Amino acid sequence: MELSCCAWALTGPEEDALTALAALGFRSIDVQAKTFVSPGSRGHLDDLGLSVSCLALCFNMADGAALDGAPAAQQAALDHCREALDHAAALGANTAYVVPGADPAALPQFGDALGQVADFAAARAIRLGVEHFPGKALPTAAGTLAYLSRLNHPNLYLLLDTGHLQMSKEAPAAVIAAAGDRLGYVHLDDNDGRADLHWPLLAGVLTAEELAATFAALALSPYAGPASIELSPQLPDPIAALAQSRAWARQCC
Repeated sequence: MELSCCAWALTGPEEDALTALAALGFRSIDVQAKTFVSPGSRGHLDDLGLSVSCLALCFNMADGAALDGAPAAQQAALDHCREALDHAAALGANTAYVVPGADPAALPQFGDALGQVADFAAARAIRLGVEHFPGKALPTAAGTLAYLSRLNHPNLYLLLDTGHLQMSKEAPAAVIAAAGDRLGYVHLDDNDGRADLHWPLLAGVLTAEELAATFAALALSPYAGPASIELSPQLPDPIAALAQSRAWARQCC
């Protein structure tokens, strides 16, 4: 399975981050909205042979913009997502994703906006994922899959995050099987089972056996995309953490 990497694990100049990620052996990265837009960064991606597999839409929105907000706030978020999807398409990404808001009572508004963003994405041949997120309106993968089933939009998928599953006490292999062809993207990270820490793989409660079981379930699923390592930029040595996590993932997949 191809391994990608969330580029926001590294801070500093974008071109330096790209050089470091390519040196670690990554050939695919994920980026945030409104990043890697300069000609220099775009050219460096090409020079290094790096592709962009996924774009995180909800980063860098204007203050007050919210997909589940009041009409003006929602429109600002929709405008942001449309612009970010144009950028994703220009970078060659085939997946983008959003994060739910904090208020379960606002899920109807969120669903209305999701349908519009999913349509924007489909027009650009981009799949739209929704990330299950403990502490937010869709805290579990099972609940997110049920929500997506109710929305019944052909371009809405689950973004599975292994660290979030550790917090919600859900087994990755079971979630992958339940998602079937609704699995749209995969994030790999670790934590202490309580907080969203984005530690290196096997630095927390994740075991090599569970990581191998996750990859085995992915091999049996219809999912054909990459698994992306998502680590915190606040780690003491993010480059070493990425190298360690990539090595563990390669050993287990």
